[in-house]
Amino acid sequence: MASMIESAWSYLITHFSDFQLACLGSFFIHESVFFLSGLPFILFERAGWLHKYKIQTKNNTPAAQEKCITRLLLYHFGVNLPVMILSYPVFRHMGMRSSLPLPSWKVISIQIIFYFILEDFVFYWGHRILHTKWLYKHVHSVHHEYATPFGLTSEYAHPAEILFLGFATIIGPAITGPHLITLWLWMVLRVLETVEAHCGYHFPWSLSNFLPLYGGADFHDYHHRLLYTKSGNYSSTFVYMDWIFGTDKGYRKLKALMSGGSEVELKEM
Repeated sequence: MASMIESAWSYLITHFSDFQLACLGSFFIHESVFFLSGLPFILFERAGWLHKYKIQTKNNTPAAQEKCITRLLLYHFGVNLPVMILSYPVFRHMGMRSSLPLPSWKVISIQIIFYFILEDFVFYWGHRILHTKWLYKHVHSVHHEYATPFGLTSEYAHPAEILFLGFATIIGPAITGPHLITLWLWMVLRVLETVEAHCGYHFPWSLSNFLPLYGGADFHDYHHRLLYTKSGNYSSTFVYMDWIFGTDKGYRKLKALMSGGSEVELKEM
């Protein structure tokens, strides 16, 4: 398996420059993973498939879904791609490389774990700041246009927010200067996580049912359903920051009531 990966990587670095792989290659991988993982949830919602696993009964209109896709393409080509191109010299300066040999799985794993921990910390505070009155009104309210999120809404946001919270995702790799394959794997995992958190479905096989402290769709869907002053649940991947600072109390109270067989209106939280 390792030799196959190295052979494929050797082909890439032989036929493409570092710049092409780091910028255009990263953009292509991001777009492919994002849309291939996010588009099925639009189909599920329109067709009514897997409805018993849907967290909210409300559906988005086709027009709202199409608006999301159109804006995403605009943001991705108008913001994400230029940022990837402009940040390339920084990553190169910090030691990012694409040459052989590839890093060991131990090195890759340690770096990605570090990225998740750092991203959780930075994202939590950045997201919480975005829920202050002025920033919510002028910036973060764009992301909250979809009170019933679906996978693709994970990256539907004001351009300023894309830059602001995107910093949480790239700061880890920018500090460590990883091999490009590590950066790609981190990007894939981060995209899959945020799409899942916004998918609007809680399945029996959802990671939050098996991984302690993992947020997932049920945790983040609560954040979208409530007014900005009452939402909480600001965390990214894992939920320990909300638990430490008590910003998940409403969510935990609701879950406790539901597990006890009681029902509660969200407006009472």
